[in-house]
Amino acid sequence: MARLYSLSCAHSLSLSLSLSPPLSLCPSVQQMEPVSLPALSRVAICGGTHGNEMSGVYLVRELQRQKLEKAGSATLTTVISNPRAVQVCKRYTDMDLNRCFTDAILSSPVTDATPYEVRRAQELNTLLGPKGNVGAMDLVCDLHNTTANMGLSLISYSVQDWVIMHIYRQVQRKITSAPVRFILLDLPLADAYSQDSLGKHGFSIEVGPQPHGVVRADIFNIMKEAVDQTLDWVQCFNSGSAFEGGEVDDVYTFVKSVYYPRDPETNQITAAIHPQVQDHDFCLLHPGDPMFLMFSGEIVKYEGEEVLHPFFVNECAYYEKSIAFHLARKMTVTIPPLQVKRLMKGEGEEKRI
Repeated sequence: MARLYSLSCAHSLSLSLSLSPPLSLCPSVQQMEPVSLPALSRVAICGGTHGNEMSGVYLVRELQRQKLEKAGSATLTTVISNPRAVQVCKRYTDMDLNRCFTDAILSSPVTDATPYEVRRAQELNTLLGPKGNVGAMDLVCDLHNTTANMGLSLISYSVQDWVIMHIYRQVQRKITSAPVRFILLDLPLADAYSQDSLGKHGFSIEVGPQPHGVVRADIFNIMKEAVDQTLDWVQCFNSGSAFEGGEVDDVYTFVKSVYYPRDPETNQITAAIHPQVQDHDFCLLHPGDPMFLMFSGEIVKYEGEEVLHPFFVNECAYYEKSIAFHLARKMTVTIPPLQVKRLMKGEGEEKRI
């Protein structure tokens, strides 16, 4: 499979400037006061949450082989999240682990009939959380691959987590080998379903395209560079570096999912994603644009009223859910200046200014 990033927006680039101006979120830079936050003392890098997404599996194994246990002053924990699924090179064994971290599932009673991934999610909550608790890991970074032509995406639940947004800006500025974007899943913490939500701060790194069950050197290296930039930022932050505020772009907020047409009697898929959408993640989808090509030859057009951006286009793992792709709205986010809270001289670790 050839790298496809450069193809992504060729068919709609000229329209993107006039028909889909990004929304602006947060006040202007001049209105935002500097923010000080506690140091990130404990960081977790997790791979294998989906057992057939191999870049994260091999990257975590390499970190473990190197016995890398510190990132500057921060303690580094590396985790193979779903070892059973990794062993059999499957996304999951009983159910999707990366949908098992809601408060309801984490607090559910365990019986003999409890799926393995629910048990494992509760174990990980003990290791990396507890979710929403002051004792949780300071930063959780979960590593994923996609079969979609998405380049490098950081995914999280808030654009007002200033630690995550500053990490995103660093990654976006430093990495030039693939397009870098941020995806917002706008959910309350109790309903946040992915492993990264266990930390005080958390995000997923999603890199593609890469087929499931294999590792590609270029995709692995992009993921490794993103992890390296994250750990570099943590070291700089903890050491007292001040980070300027400003605007960050290429931020996409999830709007809805689009499902494959299916036969009402057999429930079989009756169409493929149209070639004008395939491999064009994050480009514009206008009302009336081709969306699906029916196996019988007809074209199904997008009937929405809003111009949006498709992503996770033709993701292999979503076939079981009948999802063809998601749609997002693009926006620009303003972030404040940020630096670590400094310890008062003579005080303990908990006393900061």
